[in-house]
Amino acid sequence: MTKQTESPPLPLHESDETAWLELTAGLIAQGRFDEIDQAALAEYLTDMAKRDRREVASRLTLLLAHLLKWQHQPEHRSNLWRATFLSQQHELEDWLDSATLRKHAEEILANSYGRAVQQATAETGLSVDNFPEACPYSIEWLLSNNLPE
Repeated sequence: MTKQTESPPLPLHESDETAWLELTAGLIAQGRFDEIDQAALAEYLTDMAKRDRREVASRLTLLLAHLLKWQHQPEHRSNLWRATFLSQQHELEDWLDSATLRKHAEEILANSYGRAVQQATAETGLSVDNFPEACPYSIEWLLSNNLPE
């Protein structure tokens, strides 16, 4: 008969993230900084920043793809497309309240546009040549304009 060995319990940040966040916030509020798992907190905060940047990139690409489809397939326009565009526009605007994320959006605009063109060509069957080679929109324009008619 073999004896099963128990694996050591997972650290709290791995077993119950919410409990760990509440504990860490409490320790910070009480000034008990020496009790904080600093390495786990640093990793968590770094991951959150990366997640936020990915979210901005995803929303920007989707917004651009819908705009391209709207402009290049007027015969397929629908209220659903308009609603999706407006929803993504509002969501992106909320994310870009952060100066850091707004700067990030400006830095990745060209790359997001390239991805949007790929997505639009896949969804519409149109050739890449149908779309402008470089992104003709600014972040300001994307956030402040309605869909062109």
